[in-house]
Amino acid sequence: MHPPPAAMDFSHNSLFGYMEDLQELTIIERPVRRSLKTPEEIERLTVDEDLSDMDRAVYLLSSGQDIQGTSVIANLPVLMRQNPSETLRRVLPKVREVLHVASVEMQLTAAVSFLNILQEDSVSVSTYAHSFLQVILLHLEHRDIGVSNAWLETLLSAVEVLPRETLRHEILNPLVSKAQLSQTVQSRLVNCKILGKLTNKFDAHSIKREILPLVKSLCQDVEYEVRSCMCRQLENIAQGIGAELTKSVVLPELIELSRDESTSVRLAAFETLVNLLAMFDADDRSQTILPLVKSFCEKSFKADESILISLSFHLGKLCHGLYGIFTPDQHLRFLEFYKKLCTLGLQQENGHNENQIPPPILEQEKKYTSVRKNCAYNFPAMVVFVDPKNFHMELYSTFFCLCHDPEVPVRYTIAICFYEVSKLLNSGVYLIHKELITLLQDESLEVLDALIDHLPEILELMATGGESSVQENKLSSLSDLIPALTAAEQRAAASLKWRTHEKLLQKYACLPHVMSSDQIYYHFLQRIFTIMMTNNVLPVQRAASRTLCIFLRYNRKQEQRHEVIQKLIEQLGQGKSYWNRLRFLDTCEFIIEIFSKSFFCKYFFLPVIELTHDPVANVRMKLCYLLPKVKSTLKIPTDKHLLQQLEMCVRKLLCQEKDKDVLAIVKRTVLELDRMEMSMDAFQKKYYEKDLLDQEKEREELLFLEMEQLEKEKHQNDGRASSDKIFEKKRRDMKTPTQSLPKSIPISVAGPSSSTPSTSKEIKKSKLIRSQSFNSQAFHAKYGNLDKCASKSSAAGHSPTVSGLVKTAVLSLTDDSFRTRSASSAPASFSPPLPSTSRGAGNSADVKSSSGKDVQPRKATLKSRKPNP
Repeated sequence: MHPPPAAMDFSHNSLFGYMEDLQELTIIERPVRRSLKTPEEIERLTVDEDLSDMDRAVYLLSSGQDIQGTSVIANLPVLMRQNPSETLRRVLPKVREVLHVASVEMQLTAAVSFLNILQEDSVSVSTYAHSFLQVILLHLEHRDIGVSNAWLETLLSAVEVLPRETLRHEILNPLVSKAQLSQTVQSRLVNCKILGKLTNKFDAHSIKREILPLVKSLCQDVEYEVRSCMCRQLENIAQGIGAELTKSVVLPELIELSRDESTSVRLAAFETLVNLLAMFDADDRSQTILPLVKSFCEKSFKADESILISLSFHLGKLCHGLYGIFTPDQHLRFLEFYKKLCTLGLQQENGHNENQIPPPILEQEKKYTSVRKNCAYNFPAMVVFVDPKNFHMELYSTFFCLCHDPEVPVRYTIAICFYEVSKLLNSGVYLIHKELITLLQDESLEVLDALIDHLPEILELMATGGESSVQENKLSSLSDLIPALTAAEQRAAASLKWRTHEKLLQKYACLPHVMSSDQIYYHFLQRIFTIMMTNNVLPVQRAASRTLCIFLRYNRKQEQRHEVIQKLIEQLGQGKSYWNRLRFLDTCEFIIEIFSKSFFCKYFFLPVIELTHDPVANVRMKLCYLLPKVKSTLKIPTDKHLLQQLEMCVRKLLCQEKDKDVLAIVKRTVLELDRMEMSMDAFQKKYYEKDLLDQEKEREELLFLEMEQLEKEKHQNDGRASSDKIFEKKRRDMKTPTQSLPKSIPISVAGPSSSTPSTSKEIKKSKLIRSQSFNSQAFHAKYGNLDKCASKSSAAGHSPTVSGLVKTAVLSLTDDSFRTRSASSAPASFSPPLPSTSRGAGNSADVKSSSGKDVQPRKATLKSRKPNP
């Protein structure tokens, strides 16, 4: 067509051009007009609506169009479910008549329908054999190969359920004549596959007497397609006759077929031998199979590339099956053969454009790529073959080549296998951290997507899998991974594959287990927050939100936690964009799931219920759905004032809401809130597991507060650790009783300083030991501290229940300032983002006092920090 003119031109030439365009459009539309049905055709396709399903099926099969008959046959399983007896009596005979002259499409539809009827158990096995089996066998040798294969698939499925006598008379006995050379090649190929399936239905004696003679005959067939097909069925036959008959009957046939003149027959024999390795003893493997495999490998480079593709795919299984019978020289030879396959075709890379490469060479390079891809697939098996201890000397260079292969399918496959290789290397996993960086920075997102499926496990192995002698290598390798991880996320964000981006953000949730809080805070957390604010894909935003909550959950720096909470409240909860406020509610839902109830009530309860006044209906609607979960975080009587605020906000919504959709949801939410039972500070039987889980979360959150202070103490004591070791050695040399150490601790701690040098050293050492044991057995240590706090709060007049004691300890350390503020003022606008930040100094003082052995200061603090009335 002519390009449109810049301006409207009514000249003769222009009008002539427009006429040509109209003629072209007319030509395009002609086939559409011709495809429309004429009134006569529509009349023939019209069926009386009053006919029943059965009558309509009989009518369409008798006098309908071909497309209508195909529709009836496709609907045959439905008719069998509705009325099987009438379908067998009236419809099935018509189907048999139609199939004699049916088209290919109708034949394929019939084969699928017959298979569905068998799988759905619409009729008994005997009825199916009587009514359907003969139809299947009749069309099994259809001239169209696709139709023949479809009926064969149906027959092979029927063989699984048909009784043995039926199989013998209806299928096995006719095979004797159909397997003769006088039959067509297609008929003999079908018989090969049927014989392979029948071996699972007969005993070994019957197979030896009735089936094996036919098998030997087909293995010696004059056509290589038949020999190859029968050879691939020998695996099923061997499993049916057992190891002894396999050794005496099947193995000689395989040896002969492995020397066949046809490449496809030799390839089938090789693959069958590899699959049957477990059935042969060590003598057969070393004396018979190993020489055949060795000869096959030596001749493979001179044969067709398809041989190399199959060989590279089965090489891992082959080396595993023959492991233990290789001599050192054979072991080395197979390893070198594998290395050669891993670089096959790379020597021919010359940087030419694909358009300049001749088609035969391009096709050959694609086959070489398939070989290297199969080698990557078998790499974990080859690591076992050489022993992981020898990985660096034997296979590291090959692994490097596979990770840097120019073809994406090869790198994609090695990325899938990376986790398996990491597990096998175990203590030597640090050897491949550079390759992990390479794959994380790969230009193809398919490679990245394959790698991140097991990224948490890989990073955990990188962090903990090394030996103590290479601890510095492990730490440096994790530091090197940070830029690669951030670059991978940015590359995924810049692409259109948001599912890869979502998956990567979900996997980032493992980072607190392998990296420090500072590393996550400075390299990942701000980026995650930016994604929540700016990304346009909702699943990606939700994945980022959940990961941010996990980062916050395991952050050990109180200052950093407060900053993240402040950003969430100010930039999301109080953001100008309603989209950000919706994401804030999503984040709060994750916080309720991940954190303790007291944490949510302290920082997020008021900002959430403030959104009941949001001007956007969608925000208020989403809040209504969240309110039952918000109420579930409250405990009575501790959070009674928060419950009153929640009820007041709900009443305002119910009275002042003008949007009818939001009002309808508010009414349903009110009914749900009324039915909810409130949690109590004391344990309740019906909520025992939930309360116990929440108590565990509170303990962990308190632990993080104390561990922050303990890590500071440990850092101060690290410089004097060597002197403590010398003192410990001298003490053992002097045979001083170890029991005296803990006895002297209360005495030394009671005073501000000690005049005795040994006592001073004991103080330092006790702090260091306590800090180290806290990291390894944090929960056990914390249980003791909580019991002490509980006993003192009980003496101060608090509730003696377990849950109440824990709650009192939590509130005294973190919640009192917030409770007092919210109870007294209850501001409408949450302008100070962190209500308890003004008491930050007091909290740190509590942490310091809790780290020492003197409990008296903490007792005084607990008594003096009651909420203001």
